[in-house]
Amino acid sequence: MLNKIIHFSLHNRILVLVASVLLLIGGTYTAMNTEVDVFPDLNAPTVVIMTEANGMAAEEVEQLVTFPVETAVNGATGVRRVRSSSTNGFSVVWVEFDWDTDIYLARQIVSEKLAVVSESLPTGVGKPTLGPQSSILGEMLIIGFTADSTSMLDLRTIADWTIRPRLLSTGGVAQVAVLGGDIKEYQIQLDPERMRHYGVTLNEIMTVTREMNLNANGGVLYEYGNEYIVRGVLSTDRVDQLARAVVR
Repeated sequence: MLNKIIHFSLHNRILVLVASVLLLIGGTYTAMNTEVDVFPDLNAPTVVIMTEANGMAAEEVEQLVTFPVETAVNGATGVRRVRSSSTNGFSVVWVEFDWDTDIYLARQIVSEKLAVVSESLPTGVGKPTLGPQSSILGEMLIIGFTADSTSMLDLRTIADWTIRPRLLSTGGVAQVAVLGGDIKEYQIQLDPERMRHYGVTLNEIMTVTREMNLNANGGVLYEYGNEYIVRGVLSTDRVDQLARAVVR
């Protein structure tokens, strides 16, 4: 066979030279347009499940939250390995699929399993959510904010409502976590003695608290061929207006 190839090449020199030039041009073009991945993605398709369990110790999170979630996803189609980590008030489960599994199909499979297991979790446990689609080889960048005249409360507010949305809108950013500072909040200070005097219960205060800062929809009013939207605008961020909420 080798002798035939040599004999053909010697008697068809021009054809061999033309084929060599074409291969050289094609190889050069392919090499110049090939994407070089310095850090290739070496992890299998992985779906991260995060669940909050406020007030629970690590042992309780493992038994009541992590174990049911692991049991639900263990038998899913294409799952090759399930890992987990439980800490105080928080559970993380990593579900690894086969190498040829589409990541979007994997997330859909996990979502279907979580829809069933969510009903069996204890009361007070948050709904299991899927983490962002990212690689374990992704880069993590830590940014710090300091100021001489701006308070820690204002810095945290700027980070939460200005900087974080802009970073999330940047291509390639999977998640942005804000740590530190003082979170802006409105607190309702209860007086047990006055509540006992007026016969006000905690459930009544909680009900009013949930409903006192919501806008109400009154439908549409038709008059003279026009439509007028009727609204009850109650939402506000002014403390003096929030304080006028009536319990009874």
